[in-house]
Amino acid sequence: MNKRRRVYEGKAKVLYEGPEPGTLIQHFKDDATAFNNKKHALIEGKGVLNNRISEYIFLKLGEIGVPTHFVRRLNMREQLIREVEIIPLEVVVRNVAAGSLATRLGIEEGKQLPRSLIEFYYKNDELGDPMVAEEHITAFAWATPPEIDEMMQLALRINDFLVGLFLGIGIRLIDFKIEFGRQWENEQMRIVLADEISPDCCRLWDAVTSDKLDKDRFRRDMGGVLEAYQEVARRLGVLTENPRPRGSGPVLVSSKPT
Repeated sequence: MNKRRRVYEGKAKVLYEGPEPGTLIQHFKDDATAFNNKKHALIEGKGVLNNRISEYIFLKLGEIGVPTHFVRRLNMREQLIREVEIIPLEVVVRNVAAGSLATRLGIEEGKQLPRSLIEFYYKNDELGDPMVAEEHITAFAWATPPEIDEMMQLALRINDFLVGLFLGIGIRLIDFKIEFGRQWENEQMRIVLADEISPDCCRLWDAVTSDKLDKDRFRRDMGGVLEAYQEVARRLGVLTENPRPRGSGPVLVSSKPT
């Protein structure tokens, strides 16, 4: 690990130089963060679960023709991915009112939206990842109008697939955040799905009980974070060995009132 060149480190993942040009190794950490890193804990085993869940979902999306940066899983914590130029936007797809949408608009949490909504947020931790409109995106050249259209089309296609995938295992997909990148091959460029899809970036509720099976359990101090992630992995069929990653649960690193 320490012999590889570290390219980037985020809140939940580290990117290392890959074995071949144009590749990276994506390492999933056990860090859990919320409220723009004001709340931070270590949940031993979370990175292992996110790696397996994200691998499964990216493979399924690849099977239906969604272009992604994923190549293959290397081990319990790492994936080989293609190097892409990350577009500095978080694309959020909402199916049910929850989180900031419910707060901003005064909508009861859990209310089904009349249609799926797409929101864009500028990736900037110092600014708190502010919500932006298409006019901001084009004015500041974060993405072109055709790229925005492509991201929206892919986001809705991913949403349609994931809604069905999760519903089939008794889970409601409330909303999720994804990121896209530009992949260059000679002079040709295409938009591809990057980053990860896991309970870290999805709101997942049990379809019968509405129990939360995602990072909201950490945000809201509900406990049972690791167990919720394990349940998602179990239902997806990716938790077939070592049903409980070693660890006693969250280890508080720092916490500030929000």
